[in-house]
Amino acid sequence: MKIATYNVNGVNGHLPVLLKWLQTSSPDVACLQELKAPDEKFPLAAIEAAGYHAIWHGQKSWNGVAILSKTPIIERQRGLPGDPDDTHSRYIEAEVNGLVIGCLYLPNGNPAPGPKFDYKMTWFQRLIDHASILYDMGKPVILTGDYNVIPTEHDVYKPERWVDDALFRPETRAAFGRLMAQGWTDVLRTLYPDETIYTFWDYFRNAFGRNAGLRIDHFLLNQPLRKKIKAAGVDKEVRGWEKTSDHGPVWIELKL
Repeated sequence: MKIATYNVNGVNGHLPVLLKWLQTSSPDVACLQELKAPDEKFPLAAIEAAGYHAIWHGQKSWNGVAILSKTPIIERQRGLPGDPDDTHSRYIEAEVNGLVIGCLYLPNGNPAPGPKFDYKMTWFQRLIDHASILYDMGKPVILTGDYNVIPTEHDVYKPERWVDDALFRPETRAAFGRLMAQGWTDVLRTLYPDETIYTFWDYFRNAFGRNAGLRIDHFLLNQPLRKKIKAAGVDKEVRGWEKTSDHGPVWIELKL
């Protein structure tokens, strides 16, 4: 079973790229972030024509998440628990073929310090609290998406340039560490512990051409799936397509 995550950076503006990638990569499940579209503007007809069911939690501006699947989807959770007043569309959770999948788009948090960074860290703690419940629920669980976290210096080109950025601040990395301490498996780093792997390249300064990237899109698996990992990778070439997102799709294959 092939499962992917992709920050599309605008599902309608980059719809041709998304559809081309779905056709060429053919994931069984695809988690999308940064839809930049309210619910009524989600391109369901095009997604269904590509052979996928879909659930989504849309929002204009910078947010929005969705889960696509070749097989039917059972929605479990819309929005991250812990704050009934939070209006951001950053989390959606579903069950697909017996897998519980949480698709997330963690806040960027810049400029830091400041209110946006405070919101990032509050949201992160809510994710940690919810993840602990999911981890122990007795079912196979995947938490995937754009975490907006650079876990280590090994995950960024020239880390000295990012020391004050919200994605790389000590508080952010410490929160990711608390999440991982629950027992989650970081698939890419588990399979490729010593390789330079990036999932995001800025639009500016020829970042993609210089491979000046970051690894901020992550797949975390709980204990029942740890021995099911078959392969994983980044569809880096998609980042080089015309009029594309600044992220590359990340995928894993599981032996189910």
